[in-house]
Amino acid sequence: MQEQRVRERARAEQSWKIQPKRSGETAMLHRGGCALYSAQLGFINRQEAIIALKEPDIEACQICKPDAGLA
Repeated sequence: MQEQRVRERARAEQSWKIQPKRSGETAMLHRGGCALYSAQLGFINRQEAIIALKEPDIEACQICKPDAGLA
């Protein structure tokens, strides 16, 4: 069990996730391991994260800074 959790955590740290838009807010891109938005499924890869940040209605999380190193 511990080994599986380590693998899942490593995968999350190398992925991104999108927090859906809620009323009055914009959608937000997070690093896979960001605790501000927990999603166990639905991780996206680096290329998809780059594309997402180019969308006008998706912002980068100011806590986990998912845009660092994506340029």
